[in-house]
Order: sequence, then structure tokens, then C-alpha cells
Amino acid sequence: MNLSPKGRAGSFAVLDERTVAYLDFGGSGAETIAHLRENGRITLMWCAFEGPPNIVRVHGDGEAVFRDDPRFAELVARFPDGGKPAIRAVIVVTAHRISDTCGFAVPFLEYQGERTLHEEYFGRKSDPEFAEYCAAKPHVGASLDGLPALPLPLPPRP
Repeated sequence: MNLSPKGRAGSFAVLDERTVAYLDFGGSGAETIAHLRENGRITLMWCAFEGPPNIVRVHGDGEAVFRDDPRFAELVARFPDGGKPAIRAVIVVTAHRISDTCGFAVPFLEYQGERTLHEEYFGRKSDPEFAEYCAAKPHVGASLDGLPALPLPLPPRP
């Protein structure tokens, strides 16, 4: 199982009735990419921390679209944050099942605002510096269990 929290505003898009996508940013390993390359399975989950207790999941097949893929530029243009630094790939998910369940045990949390640390940190790096950063991180080129993950060296952005 791979769990990878997301949440940066402007990094999620609905592409059509059954397809969603999100921007994959650098800053950690590449477990999601590695597992998608291995078997294509992915589940996305949203939790309500305020209001009624609800959880929504999208179960489907996913694909990592890398910077050197001809579809990358067109996909990135679909996102408000598509011009931001540190984008490694676009994860495209075709939904096979959408489910909702109770979140009776989910704690109440109060939304206070967006964190800007990621964008600020990577905004100071040029694209070649970001590629060096990715190459130096453990578990970016390969997952914890040795599966191929992000192609290295990281291709430049188109």
C-alpha cells in the first residue's frame, strides 16, 4: 500500500467524466509513480475534516505522464498551478469506481490556509538545480522496494 498526501491548491483537475489528474511535485520519494508503473492501480481519497463526516474515494487506473511525453505540456496547461516549479509528472487517473463512506472516526481539523513553503523552496531552484535535487534524493529513481520510479536524469520541462 502506498499513501501519499496531497493538497496543494491548483494541482488537481477534472479532465472529463471519468478522468482526473494531479500534478506530481518533487520533495519526497516517488512511490506512487513506481507503483503506477508496476501495476497501474491507484485510489484517491478525500476526507472531510469539517462539517458532515464523509470520505470519497476514486478507484481506478493511473499513469504518470513524464516531462518528455508529448502529452505533458498540454496536460500541465489544464492546471492553475501548471507553471509552478518542481513539477515532475502529471498523474492521470481513469475512474472505475467512485465510493463514499462515513468518516465517523475522522477528527475535526480547522482549515487555516495554504502552506507556501514548498513553492517558496522550489521557486528558488532553476530547472537544472531541481533535476540535480531529484537525482540526489533516495527513492526517486527507484521505490523503496526497487521498482523503477521517476526517470532520471529528469528531463527538462518543455
